[in-house]
Amino acid sequence: MKKTGKNGIRILVVDDEATVCKAIKMMLEFDGHKVETAEDATTALDIIKQDKFDLIITDYSMGEIKGDRMAAQIKHAYPKQRIIMVTAFAEDFKKSGKPTVDVDAVVSKPFSLNELREAIKQVMG
Repeated sequence: MKKTGKNGIRILVVDDEATVCKAIKMMLEFDGHKVETAEDATTALDIIKQDKFDLIITDYSMGEIKGDRMAAQIKHAYPKQRIIMVTAFAEDFKKSGKPTVDVDAVVSKPFSLNELREAIKQVMG
């Protein structure tokens, strides 16, 4: 894992809401991580083809390609890629048993910095 600082890792944040991307990026950079953002899954998939990330944090509900479908495409190409999906529908995923096999953790929106830190710690080991 390529470190960017004392505890920092390289993270790609994918969300179709620019303000959400900016807020998550600020929170993660506060913790010393190097963060890039993408406004949709198509852009994220293009970025991932050209660069490597320790972790991808993606929204579920986005335009043409939802976060779970993007995660499936990424895991198919890069099976060891770690992915956290953030969604307002986290409880629905858990209740329905909807498969989230291609994501390593699901975080409910809205979330606190501490909740995101815990998910990152859990996924990154």
